[in-house]
Amino acid sequence: MKNLILTTILLFTATINAQYAIISAVDLNEGTENDYLQTEKFWGPLHKKAIEDGVQTQQAVWKVIQTNDQRDNPADYFIITSFSSKEQLANYSSADYGAYAQEVYKGKMSRRAITRMFEASNNSSNERRNYHIEAVSRTILAGGDLEPGDRMSITSTIAKSDDFESWESEIIKPMVEKEILMGQHRYWGLAKVYERTDNAYKNATHFFFNIGVPDVPRTGWESMGDTFEGTKLREGVQSASDHQNFVTLELVSIHN
Repeated sequence: MKNLILTTILLFTATINAQYAIISAVDLNEGTENDYLQTEKFWGPLHKKAIEDGVQTQQAVWKVIQTNDQRDNPADYFIITSFSSKEQLANYSSADYGAYAQEVYKGKMSRRAITRMFEASNNSSNERRNYHIEAVSRTILAGGDLEPGDRMSITSTIAKSDDFESWESEIIKPMVEKEILMGQHRYWGLAKVYERTDNAYKNATHFFFNIGVPDVPRTGWESMGDTFEGTKLREGVQSASDHQNFVTLELVSIHN
């Protein structure tokens, strides 16, 4: 039984849990969403080829369906590209996607058409903000592999104490794991930002990732209400970090 559980955990973990990732928050120009989706459709097979060649481990495109971000140019889409190591991420920019396109679309698209697709790739974007993140702690991914239509939330936060990561990893995570075992949740993850582009928001130090189970209530620490235990737990969590912006995403495409 122990070996079966371990095998299941490893299977689920491999589908989502890369050690490093680039999160690209994409703000589209007005009226360009269809063009943007066409360019992502073009890029999909290139990412699949890059994964086969060990350039990356996963690439997923998520659409923002809800956000409380009131700042200028909030993201319309999030692209999450995952890597097995920091070195693999660092080498990502040197990959020859032009060569991949020539190989993947040989006999299907002319060189001129491929060039036009590359040139059009950034035309629909008003701004892209990139964050390089490293996993801190995470659960398994329950309920099978991710599929288009699945939803995930991302919450940015500012760590306010040195024990913030311990609070989340040693106290909150085990509670979420119990919810997963009861079929109330699918995934929880915490990652820290270690690098970002100049135009990226500066205040966030960490990101939370959550994948829930539709129409199933959770009975974790949030449900403790005004009990002594619940009050003290909230006080501890709130003293350790300051949650910022929250987005709900719907998966458009994924390659792994």
